[in-house]
Amino acid sequence: MPLLTLDALSLAYGMHPLLDKASMTMDAGERVCLLGRNGEGKSTLLRIVSGEVVPDGGVVRLDDGAVLSVLPQTLPVQDSRTAYDVVSGAFPETGELLAEFNRLSQMADEKSMNELMKVQERLEALDGWSLDQKVRTILQNYSIEPEQTLDTLSGGWQRRVLLARALVTDPDVLLLDEPTNHLDVPAIAWLEEALVQFRGAILFVSHDRAFIRRMATRVIELDRGQLVSFAATYDKYLELKEKALEEEERQNALFDKRLKQEEAWIRQGIKARRTRNMGRVRALKAMREERRKRIDRGGTASFSVEDAERSGKLVVEAKGAGFAYNPSQPIVTGMDMTVLRGDKIGLVGENGTGKTTLVRLLLGALEPTEGKIRLGTNLQVAYFDQLRDALDLERNALDNLSEGREFIEINGQSKHVLGYLQEFLFTPERARSPVSVFSGGERARLMLAKLFSKPANVLVLDEPTNDLDVETLELLEARLVEFAGTVIVISHDREFLDNVVTDTVFLDGSGKVREFVGGYSDWRRQGGTFPSEKLDRSRRTEKGPTRTQEPENAKGKKNKSAKLSYKHKLELEQLPKQIESLEGQISTLESAIGDPGFYSGDPDEISETLEKLSDTQNQLDSLMERWMDLEEQASQ
Repeated sequence: MPLLTLDALSLAYGMHPLLDKASMTMDAGERVCLLGRNGEGKSTLLRIVSGEVVPDGGVVRLDDGAVLSVLPQTLPVQDSRTAYDVVSGAFPETGELLAEFNRLSQMADEKSMNELMKVQERLEALDGWSLDQKVRTILQNYSIEPEQTLDTLSGGWQRRVLLARALVTDPDVLLLDEPTNHLDVPAIAWLEEALVQFRGAILFVSHDRAFIRRMATRVIELDRGQLVSFAATYDKYLELKEKALEEEERQNALFDKRLKQEEAWIRQGIKARRTRNMGRVRALKAMREERRKRIDRGGTASFSVEDAERSGKLVVEAKGAGFAYNPSQPIVTGMDMTVLRGDKIGLVGENGTGKTTLVRLLLGALEPTEGKIRLGTNLQVAYFDQLRDALDLERNALDNLSEGREFIEINGQSKHVLGYLQEFLFTPERARSPVSVFSGGERARLMLAKLFSKPANVLVLDEPTNDLDVETLELLEARLVEFAGTVIVISHDREFLDNVVTDTVFLDGSGKVREFVGGYSDWRRQGGTFPSEKLDRSRRTEKGPTRTQEPENAKGKKNKSAKLSYKHKLELEQLPKQIESLEGQISTLESAIGDPGFYSGDPDEISETLEKLSDTQNQLDSLMERWMDLEEQASQ
């Protein structure tokens, strides 16, 4: 029996149907990615599954006794609760009592002690101490300090606390809505690892293609109110989807041709006043109704970038430049960099390392506190803000874009504002709707429409990929590659960086700025790592010396960079074969999982195969890390 069943769900807002008798099932151990265009209703579907939204029709069924949990899309604002209070809040009454017990235990007055005893008695009656142990165990496993307040944590650590809250109840089904938004790459990598180890079923919405490739065992697409399942990995889904669209277009073309022939026949029958075949007339009426009910697939975004006059060959030059709000904590120091016309630069770094500050420094919005920065000539900059602050939520899309204009000049062509918005998939009706009712993806498209409606030869994009559907994202990549001017982009989307940028600039958080040729993967191949990754690695090796390690005080005067021992050399030689063997096993398992009939088999075998894939992937990750460590030692 399926763990989760959606049966004939229907939901419409006004005349716009989001769900039209949509159905799907999900089994234990599956990690299902829900894809679809912006505005199709993916987030709404998750809210229906979680019980937040009641559909117009249809049923959501969870297996008897199954527990469902949700990782929220938005992070809390100004939340002063401790991590312990947030996680324990997953157990409504008991969580409140545990939080109250923690608060009272830090007070010493008599009144507090009396209240503490009452709380303790109630906790014992509810078996609250076993839940307290579960909360503290998961916080320890995720390296979260229980007394740390949420408003002092970065977005990545807040997401970690919220995931701990979602998983502390041991759920059977976990719902995730754009979990990687606003997370830096190390936080995304940590999230991937934590979710791969989760044994329950996951239904998630994401447009991060690298995340989907790592996570999804099956893809379900929400398309024109229907849920279509593809029992395949993400890359295989792309192939199957393209073939399905081609077949749909072929069938529609045949139907339309036949309908046209029948319409011609009925008109000829009237003209000649001949007796008509009433069966054929009824069939024609049925065909007309079928064509009327057909929901055509929406158009594809087709925007272009408004080019300004070319800037000078030199865009910006920095020599020994730096910036600091506090002299003892420089954000950028000793930076030497030259940006030329046509460069596509990606800024990479953990959250809080100063990427936005660096952009403002390079574009002259901030004066350097050390060194010099020289700007080129004829710079016209267009800026994409990740917070969408340039949008007035109370005004509609038309007013946000037009700013009093009826026509817009795009590369010498005059376009009506409504026509221009249609290139970004806004119908005239939607263009007149207030921005406050737009989805995150629609707001991102409107921001792009505003950005590209103004002449520019320097584009600055701060997290442009958040909320964009894959089709729009791929078109944006193509336009940025074609753009003759300069592009500076801040992004944690690994695939987007690989597809767009020619140079990667890395900020390590200490003020150092280093430049590498190529995209994100090229930076990784050149030895690029994040400080938090090194910290995690050092924490894993701080558990004390192993049998192959000498304690530091026993090394005497040995050189720390001594060559590998014979045993380690032998291990280093054998590791590539072991890694290759594991990669072969993973490939075989992924092929089996990608088979269309995989999930119709024995549930125990399905669970065992998925668990084996996860375990093998973990073994591969461990061997890869060990190989990198030994290679580093050998090169010293």
